[in-house]
Amino acid sequence: MTMVTQILIVFLCLVPTQIVGNCNFAAIFNFGDSNSDTGGLSAAFGQAPYPNGETSFHAPAGRFSDGRLLIDFIAEGLDLPYLSAFLDSIGSNFSHGANFATAGSTIRPQNTTMGQSGYSPISLDVQGVQFTDFHTRSQIIRQKGTSFIAVLLFFTGNIFGQLLPKEEDFSQALYTFDIGQNDLTAGYKLNMSTDQVKAYVPDLLFQLSNVIKKVYAKGGRSFWIHNTGPVGCLPYVMDRFMITTAQVDKYGCANPFNEVSKYFNLLLKKSVVQLRKELPLAAFTYVDVYSVKYSLIGHAKKLGFENPFLACCGHGGKYNYNRFIKCGSKKVVNGKEIVIASSCKDPSVRISWDGTHFTEAANKWIFDQIVNGSFSDPPIPLSLACNRVNH
Repeated sequence: MTMVTQILIVFLCLVPTQIVGNCNFAAIFNFGDSNSDTGGLSAAFGQAPYPNGETSFHAPAGRFSDGRLLIDFIAEGLDLPYLSAFLDSIGSNFSHGANFATAGSTIRPQNTTMGQSGYSPISLDVQGVQFTDFHTRSQIIRQKGTSFIAVLLFFTGNIFGQLLPKEEDFSQALYTFDIGQNDLTAGYKLNMSTDQVKAYVPDLLFQLSNVIKKVYAKGGRSFWIHNTGPVGCLPYVMDRFMITTAQVDKYGCANPFNEVSKYFNLLLKKSVVQLRKELPLAAFTYVDVYSVKYSLIGHAKKLGFENPFLACCGHGGKYNYNRFIKCGSKKVVNGKEIVIASSCKDPSVRISWDGTHFTEAANKWIFDQIVNGSFSDPPIPLSLACNRVNH
């Protein structure tokens, strides 16, 4: 058998059972943490302060970045509006989907308050409940369910209904998941060893799978699932935890933390394979953002970026990061309030925005690598993510 024949056989094995062309997704429903939060935490606990949002929105926009996130570029790539946060009641439009992510979210609930640990109370199980509630109540409004609502909608021209998705949109939507990173660091903050953190990863993925199954039961059929990024390359991790010289890899990242990320991703991929078997009507795309982010950090200068570990917005420390003086922090000097953790001159040449999150420029580069399916399993582009594939 020639090499060409072998390649052809592999390609044919990956051909979708039925090509329907571009999927024309009617909506996006997103579940996640700060990597995809477009305003959930800000709506609940106060706006992410300026200079967050300075690049694309020129004002705070609920995102922990200078501009657009991966989920924003995904929406643009599908010709859909940016997602409004489910928790945000001001100026939101849910006709093309909703975002249930909040910064600091974890897959499983944390046994602490947000004030104690910084983790959001809106864990993935809560996001799943919010989605179920949104699915039910949005259709009641559209159908003018009660007499009071009917009268109200009659006089308003059903404005509220126009801001909500149609019933059929739920089965024609893309369901995106990007969560798990905070669950890994949570263990380390409790002084757990790497082996102890790895030990609870199966439970994380069991809970993630349960939420996906509940979304499937409500009509979800197209799932776009990001694995977790290289946690050991985040400045806040390298600043906060004890890392020896021997634990630093060739790119300057903390190897033990990245090993945990890779372990999580290995089991996540196996979970996706199992979900394909259990939910045969669904299309699952597993996206390896870990490899893309690691490559970006490792080849930063070749790609036009500066020191990948130096935060753009911060104050002091080896990485311009101080967990007590975060991006946008202010203090009063001579009776005047000033920002002491401000933005760098050019965020477009930085990868790290604030020591924890990526800049818009980095997010755009990452999106450009994943949109065509090069880092996906199956290797199909975003626009075809509704197609089920034989393996």
